[in-house]
Amino acid sequence: MMIVNKFAGVNPMFKYISYLLVVVGAAFLVYGGYNLLQSHLDEGKRLDEAKAITSTKESENVVKEVEEPEEMSVNYEDFETGDTVGILYIPRLDREIPIVEGTDEDELAQGVGHYKDTGYPGENRQILLSGHRDTVFREFGDLEDGDEFHVIMPNGTFVYEMQDHKIVDADDRTVIDPNREEEFLTLSTCYPFSYVGSAPDRYVVYAYPK
Repeated sequence: MMIVNKFAGVNPMFKYISYLLVVVGAAFLVYGGYNLLQSHLDEGKRLDEAKAITSTKESENVVKEVEEPEEMSVNYEDFETGDTVGILYIPRLDREIPIVEGTDEDELAQGVGHYKDTGYPGENRQILLSGHRDTVFREFGDLEDGDEFHVIMPNGTFVYEMQDHKIVDADDRTVIDPNREEEFLTLSTCYPFSYVGSAPDRYVVYAYPK
């Protein structure tokens, strides 16, 4: 039986390029998998830290609703970029996500990031949290008006109800309104959810105190 070499008559340079592309593709897959695993591990560590500072029982779905904030046991102004500051619990997705101060890549790789120029629960200001669509905000598109978000801080748990959402350009800064004297929670992630690479838009959710 004659065995046909599929590379017979092919320029050796093309053959080497083909091999190189396979190797590079495999390297990207390994690198991406490593980063995803590392992000998952870092998120777990951050969540442990957040539970320690909030003494939460959220993993048992026990929520202490706070209509008015308790006497502050924490000064929000003391938070520095990179600090673990609380937990975002999303009942519909049954997900606990650590909240990290700051929205640079280092913070977003370990949890949901709090935009530093916005407020915290009880301050009667906008609270802005951002996260990656393929890690902390997986299945974010399944959320509907009426769904709850529980922001768990050292001084209590604050419950917000989703009332609206919209899709904006990635460079649209109008979603940030730190001067508005009304308490509301804004959550932002990249969109479309299935987009490969740097997504062109943002999916923004608005929730108000329940």
